Amino acid sequence: MVKFGQSASLSGGQASYGKDVRDGIQAAFNAANKADPKGPRFELTTLDDGGDKERCKTNVKQLVESGVTALVGLTSGAAAEACLSYIEEQRIVLLGTASGNMGIRDDKLTMAYHVRTGYDDEYHRMLSYIKSFNMQRVGYVHLKDTSAANQAAMTKALKAVGLEMTVSVALDRNSKNFDTEVRKLLDARLDCVLFTTNAQPVLDIMSGMAIGGYPGFYFASSFAGQPLIDAMANKGRSVIMSQVVPRPGSVSAAVVKRCQEDLAALGGGARIGFTSLEGYIAGRVAIEAAKGGTAKGGSQLTRSRFQEALAELNVDLGGYRVHFGPQKLEGSHFVDVIAVDRNGRIIG
Repeated sequence: MVKFGQSASLSGGQASYGKDVRDGIQAAFNAANKADPKGPRFELTTLDDGGDKERCKTNVKQLVESGVTALVGLTSGAAAEACLSYIEEQRIVLLGTASGNMGIRDDKLTMAYHVRTGYDDEYHRMLSYIKSFNMQRVGYVHLKDTSAANQAAMTKALKAVGLEMTVSVALDRNSKNFDTEVRKLLDARLDCVLFTTNAQPVLDIMSGMAIGGYPGFYFASSFAGQPLIDAMANKGRSVIMSQVVPRPGSVSAAVVKRCQEDLAALGGGARIGFTSLEGYIAGRVAIEAAKGGTAKGGSQLTRSRFQEALAELNVDLGGYRVHFGPQKLEGSHFVDVIAVDRNGRIIG
């Protein structure tokens, strides 16, 4: 049995996001167990952290002490960052955190492996789009408790495309009212607003700005996830998003079809979307690394052998390639930009 541990936001403002990531990983594990009854068995233990850093730290310590081979699919980048010193000390792999948080992508880190790309690539892609349409006045909305490295990545991306930040607004993730932030954004007379938050603040601020007569565009990073797309239906507004996995409706990516089938087999209301697909891909990577480590050293997979196999992994999952290597802890740089129309449909 190969045991993996996950701390995820199964309650609170990111509950649907956390459940989707968990479902994606679990679907991958269940399918692998069914496909090869004689091969390694994969088990996922998920503990709820509600998006809270301290709860996540407690969960991670509990999971590590319980003997899991690796941690997979944490759903809060800020919480994952708070766990890094302990993770490095324990020499346990942190794989596939469902966040582009740049604070967990420091070159000095040795145990954090990223299946998806970071906010640096997402920001550059969205800002290149913004620049191509000659938008000049850019607002940036982010959470107060996230890494300063995210702000640095945004500044670097702006400089790369020849733009400057007009206004930057930091939010309390637990706030129920964003009137002050809305007024600050409206007063800046922006061409566009770029969000790196979970879905609910995006929706609340968009509503407030619509009342204030804002005529510009909205952009959101992958952080808002499938919940933002689902909530856009019949809102009368549209949003442009960066995504770090293929589109769930893609007919050309085999990994999407496999994910659809495996989520259907999982049942329990699991559904395909960008967020569950991200979890599924992380689960598939964990499986490939575990199989590689088991093949090299017998049935008992140690934490160190799992890391060794992961560090050599170069796999095409069916339209999505993940490639790690020496000092290469980010497995993919895939970024797509989609447009979500006023009815919640992906149109571009």
